[in-house]
Amino acid sequence: MTFRMGPSLLFCPADRPDRFHKALDRADAVILDLEDGVDPGARAEARRALIDSPLDPRRTMVRVNPADTGDFLHDLEALRQTEYRSVMLAKTERPDHVERLNGYKVTVLCETARGVMAAEKLAQMSTVVALMWGAEDLVASLGGNGSRKPDGRYRDVAAHARSRVLLAAGSAGKAAIDAVHLDIADRAGLELEVEDAVACGFAATACIHPSQVSVIRDGYRPRPEQVEWARELVAAADGATGAFRFRGQMVDTPILRHAEQLLRRASA
Repeated sequence: MTFRMGPSLLFCPADRPDRFHKALDRADAVILDLEDGVDPGARAEARRALIDSPLDPRRTMVRVNPADTGDFLHDLEALRQTEYRSVMLAKTERPDHVERLNGYKVTVLCETARGVMAAEKLAQMSTVVALMWGAEDLVASLGGNGSRKPDGRYRDVAAHARSRVLLAAGSAGKAAIDAVHLDIADRAGLELEVEDAVACGFAATACIHPSQVSVIRDGYRPRPEQVEWARELVAAADGATGAFRFRGQMVDTPILRHAEQLLRRASA
């Protein structure tokens, strides 16, 4: 079954099966988390819940522990007892990590310095369907203690990693997923990040709380005036040769592609 990538991907701890269906009802897809969202002592219970409380595999991804850990082997054993075939691999750092998930569609989570530096190689792998980045683990891997400035913006190293993962995904024709916004109450900050993610070409944004879903969906949904602009521009381009003038703006092939991509998002 093909996983359907929607704009809002909601993490849900795999040891909380009481939340599974609620999470799926709220978001476009759910990421059942066997890694950081679960206390290490509760991971066996989480794997049992993963098996015993099935969701629609077309809208469910499972985040497993890093490939070089013992927990990963137990996660893989549990996965084999489910219909889930879409997997997010935590702290991916090398191609051979991905190769251990042969038979699955893999979203690689580049959230360490090594993972970000390997993003280009990882994106080229045939089993990789998407790339996501993570800010907090990245900064921790560098010996730092915070990914954001006091005003809430990402520090330069985090912004660089975000761009590098997006470019790696785009160069391979793969989807890129933007990182979670940890400050749940900061709706305005999330709105700004989603606006930027959409403008740059991210396919989706992950989140950690149901209240963030509507913000993400609204951000990825083109506004009526944007759709009107795009439709009129595409219509004006019909029969045009080369660059042309539209609403006082010079339009060439890249601008036309922007309009076409906006219309594709609107129809989706």
